[in-house]
Amino acid sequence: MKKAVDPVPPAVRYLEIDETRAGQRLDNFLIATLKGVPKSRIYRILRKGEVRINKGRARPEYRLEAGDVVRIPPLRQAPPALKAGEAEGFAWLLPRIIHEDDDLMVINKPSGLAVHAGSGVSIGLIEALRGLRPEIPSLELAHRLDRDTSGCLLLAKSRPALLRLHRMLRDGQLEKSYLALVAGAWRGGAREVRASLEKNRPRSGERMVEVTEEGREAASVFTPRQRYASSSLMEIRLLTGRTHQARVHAAHTGYPIAGDDKYGDRDFNRHLQRLGLKRMFLHAWRLQFSHPLHDQKINVEAPLPAELTALLERLAHETAA
Repeated sequence: MKKAVDPVPPAVRYLEIDETRAGQRLDNFLIATLKGVPKSRIYRILRKGEVRINKGRARPEYRLEAGDVVRIPPLRQAPPALKAGEAEGFAWLLPRIIHEDDDLMVINKPSGLAVHAGSGVSIGLIEALRGLRPEIPSLELAHRLDRDTSGCLLLAKSRPALLRLHRMLRDGQLEKSYLALVAGAWRGGAREVRASLEKNRPRSGERMVEVTEEGREAASVFTPRQRYASSSLMEIRLLTGRTHQARVHAAHTGYPIAGDDKYGDRDFNRHLQRLGLKRMFLHAWRLQFSHPLHDQKINVEAPLPAELTALLERLAHETAA
């Protein structure tokens, strides 16, 4: 049997930078342009000098200038955005849009759907939305949620909105609140958790995040909403936006999140599986911020999914018994 041949092999690309891209770091430009290419691969071609600016090598932190010509080596990328006909299978996402204006969109992401393609996922939420809404060519994720996390996901519909939202996220001007069921009966009231976080890759190859003094500063506020016999429903407000922050901070305090197969408690998870929990109990409940390009105050909420509400009802009956 002959090996299938790619009908359109990748080729060298030359992109000229215009005013809208001027000032952007080279690595961030490549990450946005080379959708579907892992970041590790992008930094590898930068280190090897395969990316050139005006025929010369450039460092990842180089700030692009209008008129620069960027040489991008041949790279295989994820499939392009779905066409309108191919997107029909994702039409159920459209009623989940809970806020939209000319510059941004907030969607209630379901658990189990990755926000973008990659790592064995051919189509993520952003690819599906681009196929459903082809009239928005600049639709981009403003932030991310883990695959098993549901709730408010913010997207930008223009580059100016995206840049401003990223700046707001870095400066802590966007309030993100989650609802999570944790193991154990929470003691006391609200508590601020400050513990620096660092990514690493253990021998198994699975990326983990750990609390270390050398990590990046991270802060969360945990507030109890309801206590059960052996668990607590918590509101978690993220003051910073680190990878897996809510999950690692919860485990660090001794109250791991239900259904978390990476940082959670196995016995607790098995108990809740018997009660019907089939996912991680982490839900991005609310987003509060000022519109990135106007003075409008945005406050959007995504109610708990039915399966999580049903679990809380079972826990209440279990407590009463």
